[in-house]
Amino acid sequence: MKSKLKVLVVDDSAVVRQTIADVLQSDSDIGEVVCCSDPFVAADRMRSFMPDVITLDVEMPRMDGITFLKKIMTQHPIPVVMCSSLTEENSDTALKALEYGAIEIIQKPRMGTKTFLEESKVLICDAVKAAAKVSVKRLTPRTPISPKLTADAVIPPSKSHAMLKTTEKVILVGASTGGTEALTVFLQGLPVDSPGVVIVQHMPENFTLSFANRLDTICGLSVKQAEFGDTVLPGRVLLAPGNKHLLIKRSGARYYVETKEGPLVSRHRPSVDVLFRSGARYVGNNAVGVILTGMGDDGARGMKELKDAGAFNFAQDEKSSVVFGMPKMAIDHGGVDRILPLKDIPAAVTHFCRQNS
Repeated sequence: MKSKLKVLVVDDSAVVRQTIADVLQSDSDIGEVVCCSDPFVAADRMRSFMPDVITLDVEMPRMDGITFLKKIMTQHPIPVVMCSSLTEENSDTALKALEYGAIEIIQKPRMGTKTFLEESKVLICDAVKAAAKVSVKRLTPRTPISPKLTADAVIPPSKSHAMLKTTEKVILVGASTGGTEALTVFLQGLPVDSPGVVIVQHMPENFTLSFANRLDTICGLSVKQAEFGDTVLPGRVLLAPGNKHLLIKRSGARYYVETKEGPLVSRHRPSVDVLFRSGARYVGNNAVGVILTGMGDDGARGMKELKDAGAFNFAQDEKSSVVFGMPKMAIDHGGVDRILPLKDIPAAVTHFCRQNS
């Protein structure tokens, strides 16, 4: 029988520790959960309890989470999920943690409506289970919970696809666990005159703005967090804001994006399936789909819809993926045309766009 996951929760707030522990223990795949008030207590506890995954607060009084993360990754690498509150300062720090080997960032749970707490349960459990699948290296910079909604919850399926033909391509990208590094590689490999890029990366609210700003400083392309009505332009990258779905639409020859409230779709908000379905409807054969590393199946159905609408799609291969779940599911659904190592995808996408414009 498959052994259940062991999780160490490190947070200076007793309320947060108990909330996370209760959430994790409600999942049948997760077994023992041990809580510690700070990294010093955690280090001592790990002498007798070696977890499969650690959830780690960003800010703590005696030792901050970043310092403890460095120690973990230097001495005994274990998958770490950073747990942060929604502040701009914390989001910058938490994103930096990804460079030191953290697998995922989750929003620190807070008391709220029943819907918020139910969604937090899904996202926290999925993040921990995704992290457990990652083979971490030293300083290396999801079971269903019903209901699982499809893109129907945000944008209904269409019997017709984009009819007006132009030569302007649009690159639509989906990523999750490991995606922050994968997107950096992908975008840095695109030319400055690349077709417009629209991205859904599973990431909490507020963190996407910091991530977009960081990408903008290290990539030749212009990168920004998408806002309602933003135009998709060559050389421009629009990143879905956390906690909102992102759709691409068309008005005449102009492509633009809309942000939209709505339920979790394929267990996520923003959802890759929602972006890809809107691409199938409004972009059609002008779309180029890219599915990168991530756990779960978000994007698999949408990528098949893209392909059926005439798009050409790429998937990251298993060897270069942190987690091969999303690319594999897209491949299994029959929506992928080419499977490539991450390092080869930017050139292949660029070549295809130039050959077919």
